[in-house]
Amino acid sequence: MTTRRLAFSVSSIALAVLMSTTAGAQSDRGSGALRTPDGHPDLSGVWDFRTVTPLERPDELADKEFLSEEEVAAYAAERVLANNADLNREEKKEQTTARGQVNGTRESTDLALAYNNFWWDRGTVVVETRRTSLVIDPPNGRVPALTDAGSGRSAERLQINQRPTEGPEDRPLGERCITGFNSGPPMLPAAYNMNVQIFQTADHVVLLNEMVHNARIIPLNGSDHGTVPLWTGVSRGHWEGETLVVETKNFLRETSFRNSSKNLHLIERIQRQDEDTLVYTFTVTDPTTWTQPWTVELPMRRSDLPMFEYACHEGNYGMDGTLTGARAIEKSGE
Repeated sequence: MTTRRLAFSVSSIALAVLMSTTAGAQSDRGSGALRTPDGHPDLSGVWDFRTVTPLERPDELADKEFLSEEEVAAYAAERVLANNADLNREEKKEQTTARGQVNGTRESTDLALAYNNFWWDRGTVVVETRRTSLVIDPPNGRVPALTDAGSGRSAERLQINQRPTEGPEDRPLGERCITGFNSGPPMLPAAYNMNVQIFQTADHVVLLNEMVHNARIIPLNGSDHGTVPLWTGVSRGHWEGETLVVETKNFLRETSFRNSSKNLHLIERIQRQDEDTLVYTFTVTDPTTWTQPWTVELPMRRSDLPMFEYACHEGNYGMDGTLTGARAIEKSGE
């Protein structure tokens, strides 16, 4: 896998475009021009959404919606330390082994701890609001409970992941390089490559994610969503005052987003907070997965770094190794 520290290839044409775009963004920043020629807020640029603030409020902070100013630095340092794959390797190995014993599976500590800390890029700071979770609704900062159907899909996926892999279709979409594990939609911090580049015209917005190099081309012309489902759904956008609103539905079968189904309905909102910050908010609705809708708020910070190509399968022997190992297990009769 690649990270921002390691890119396998970037075409000269793409690089030229990115350099031109970055230069334009820097020029605009210097002049204070934060609007496009058609009068809408200028959201263009490369935006970084790393943070150590967790998606859900930790149990130990159950009654605490916000950290105090005095608590922020210590909490961020604590999260960075807890996330360090090298310092906590033995503890994580024990957790993986224990989980395998409980589930009756062959979970591999080698695979679970394949990356040392150099490869992770989870960030070092909490969100500016000092919230203790990215989930802002429900008020408890937790993702709502799964429905019976959602629980069933989760259990089925767990069973598939634990058996010897029958074919590539058994593996998660991110592992197959079909979708990225943080590119969404919706976008959420995870592991590395937490960057998105936004391009704007009068009638389209493009969200180009560094993870799996996925580009969502979003019309703003009022067209409907059609009837053809896609892995990342079908997105349509419009402006509500200063906010870009993107509605996405028509997802193809089970998506890669937290046990959701093809009925996933997503509303994303992107608003410019200041020269160097976007506020990204999304509301998830899927009555066949969760008992109620839920909402996340996530700041995105301007980055002066270019986007790198994420060459997911270039030199990747993982799938071949997974399938070869599964056939060996079957042959052994274990």
